[in-house]
Amino acid sequence: MEEQTGGAAPTGILDTVIAGQLPVGGHELSIFSLFLQADVVVKIVMIILILASIWTWAIIFEKSLRFRRMARLANKFEDAFWSGGSLEELYGRIGQYPADPMSSVFSSAMREWERSAGRVSSGSAVGLQQRIERVMQLTMNREIDKLERYLPFLASVGSAAPFVGLFGTVWGIMNSFSSIAATNQTSLAVVAPGIAEALFATALGLVAAIPATLAFNKLSSDLGRYAGRLESFSGEFGAIISRQLDDRG
Repeated sequence: MEEQTGGAAPTGILDTVIAGQLPVGGHELSIFSLFLQADVVVKIVMIILILASIWTWAIIFEKSLRFRRMARLANKFEDAFWSGGSLEELYGRIGQYPADPMSSVFSSAMREWERSAGRVSSGSAVGLQQRIERVMQLTMNREIDKLERYLPFLASVGSAAPFVGLFGTVWGIMNSFSSIAATNQTSLAVVAPGIAEALFATALGLVAAIPATLAFNKLSSDLGRYAGRLESFSGEFGAIISRQLDDRG
């Protein structure tokens, strides 16, 4: 009877390969096992990248929800502002704790107006208008700074994470070559696990960097549009105040 030499692979090995856990030289090439079997330095790199990725997604969700809320509140405020009602009544409803940056700009201007409008004269009208415009600008800058918080972290992750992952890859490949030198074997079974662990660090770097870069560009664009909206409102409100001061003069 002739032996069959070209038969199908054993079912157990085939199932293992399909499951993504092919044992190579005593190593299982699954995501979890790649982390556990990695060198200490490569593990530290992986942990840093995983934490950076988690923090990146937390910032993305928080900023996205916040910007949507800011836009919705700005629409609501502008509807009330341009409805033709009394600005004093609107200021009274908003109170000392406005809910969004546009309301904060309005409140700061109205606060300065109420402090000085009762004793304004024709000679001091220009000074009052300049003070109100300066107060609105300072409030705007402060609110934009709050909205920009953590965005530099996204930019840092987007630019640095691939290089951090590359460092882990280089370190892992160095360990693989050390294994070759120690065992005097050039078999793929000796170097494959270390190379796989090293490349996994690069993959984690890209997983952290790509969303961070895309989110930074998108959120920066949204913030720029919102800042322009605040600038437009500040200019329009400043023109209204200027007309009222001219009427008084």
